Amino acid sequence: MKKLIRIAALSLSACIAASLTACSSSVPVATTEAAPSSEAPSKESASETTADAQESKSADGKVFKIGVLQLVQHAALDKTNEGFIAALNDAGISYEVDQQNASGEQSACQTIAEKFVNDNDDLIYAIATPAAQAVAAATTQIPIVLSAVTDPAGSGLVASNDAPGGNVTGTSDLTPVKEQIDLLKQILPDAKNVGILFCSAESNSEIQADMARKACDAAGLKHEDYTVSSSNEIQTVVESMIGKVDVIYAPTDNTVAAGMATVTQVATDNKIPVICGEEGMVDAGGLATYGIDYYQLGYMAGQQAAEILSQGKSPAEIPIGYLSADKCKLTVNEEAAQTLGIDVSKLK
Repeated sequence: MKKLIRIAALSLSACIAASLTACSSSVPVATTEAAPSSEAPSKESASETTADAQESKSADGKVFKIGVLQLVQHAALDKTNEGFIAALNDAGISYEVDQQNASGEQSACQTIAEKFVNDNDDLIYAIATPAAQAVAAATTQIPIVLSAVTDPAGSGLVASNDAPGGNVTGTSDLTPVKEQIDLLKQILPDAKNVGILFCSAESNSEIQADMARKACDAAGLKHEDYTVSSSNEIQTVVESMIGKVDVIYAPTDNTVAAGMATVTQVATDNKIPVICGEEGMVDAGGLATYGIDYYQLGYMAGQQAAEILSQGKSPAEIPIGYLSADKCKLTVNEEAAQTLGIDVSKLK
């Protein structure tokens, strides 16, 4: 059984500052009148909110059209989507949401983005960097809120993360990579060679890989990149690590996250632990992570969307949002640890 432990001791904001310097169905939903909350509710309370919300409309009767483009289905992005919808419900606005999933295909992202523009949606929510890039390329007029994007400015989506300056804003899932490498050292003190596994087609992953290289250098660890261009290459690439690495580090990469079952099957069979970028990857068989809560990340994005729709705020004036340190969690897969023969008792 895995064990979840919430940690608030490390400063994620400091990590963010240092890191950025370094580097389909249409579902009508009507919500009750309520002010946006600064804290996301639990998933159970969010479900109750949704049920209650469908019984009434906002005071002015306006029903907003919102297009949601999710790059691929996996736990982290699903939670980001859920949190976004919960925040809209709590904000007391009425809306119709068109949920679309690109199944990891960039061409599908472009097609869906064009659909939302042709539908004249009031706002588009883009989950993950390739989805956000496709939507941003399709319109400079419709407000766009993104999420699960490591560095929006570095990915060319905004002028700067502090002052976006266009029609795009949102929330970053920049993870505490240095602390994750420190966790790797703590759990595996004898490890010497780290394989950094990510998709070369995702700019957000390259940013994290660069952070991981620097963190490994600082920790005295040797490292080598192992990249895939699609999910079809995951098994072959992971198999190529056998006998060459002591541990795999996989950042919050969407292609790798969606294929974690394959990663962990090969890695675990060959006694190679995997330190992950987020909790869902640990649930899928990884050993451990210290990472952010994607539900909370989506909720924050939903609050931004509500400000744009109900208060008339411009995305240009809304800084990119980050989760604070108390939203980070240590997640350990004790079953994987037992299979690998690794003692994680000191982490409890």
